[in-house]
Amino acid sequence: MDTKLYSEYLSNVLSTRLPARGLEWLQKQTTNLESEKDFYLAYSMAPRFTGKQPITLTEEEIQAAQSLRKGFNPAAWTLDQASRTLLLLNVPHQSPEEYTRILNKIFSTADLSELAALYAALPVLPYPETHVKRAAEGVRTTMTQVFDAIALRNPYPHDYLPEEAWNQLVLKSVFNVRPLYQIYGLDDRRNENLAHMLVDYAHERWAAGRTLTPELWRLVGPFLQPENIMDMTKLLDTSDTLQQQAAALAIQASHLPAAKDLLNQYPELKAGLNTQKFTWETIGEKAYS
Repeated sequence: MDTKLYSEYLSNVLSTRLPARGLEWLQKQTTNLESEKDFYLAYSMAPRFTGKQPITLTEEEIQAAQSLRKGFNPAAWTLDQASRTLLLLNVPHQSPEEYTRILNKIFSTADLSELAALYAALPVLPYPETHVKRAAEGVRTTMTQVFDAIALRNPYPHDYLPEEAWNQLVLKSVFNVRPLYQIYGLDDRRNENLAHMLVDYAHERWAAGRTLTPELWRLVGPFLQPENIMDMTKLLDTSDTLQQQAAALAIQASHLPAAKDLLNQYPELKAGLNTQKFTWETIGEKAYS
């Protein structure tokens, strides 16, 4: 991984957005980091100079990020977050072990916003294979801001987390009502174990008279079993349009003949599938609007 390209990208983005004082400070820090102490101090002080406003990328800048790394999307970052990532990319070190030690130290002392910046930066940091345990820790956090930083718009979990940790990330997103459509690579890592757990969770919610996100069925569709036909019927017969659409999309991803036969009984929904009137993305956006 050529971290210089990420440094150049973030430097260009920040050069047109930081106040003059902040830009001067950041340029001085990134060119004069000579020790761990310099880095820790700069990382902590960054918001005082940069501010915390959203960076608000242009479409061209978003595409440029994608060209550097598939899934890299800092569109939701703030000025201090981008600046801290730039500092992380310029930490002086001589080996992967030294870099990991420095990173572990900052993780152990970071406050909430510092942690969020660290987790969001994982996909662009050097030696990505050494940060898997840290990413798994982020999945277990009870702090929503930190969890969102690792779970949403972040390609690192998709690329590096083992199945157990990945499933935990998705389950926790469902439990905490986080937008699943913002999880990078969600469809690529659908698996049967996760589908079974989500169906069990849906039955628990229904038994308690509670609702649940229609996005859940995105993870279940390819693994529908005959016993799930009743679940699909329940969704299709509800008055909730998003739940109906979710059932139709889940059935579309299924190879179960009985599920296809069921969908044939709802020609309007089937026509909507054929014309892409609704997608998992539109369902997600409406569910959290």
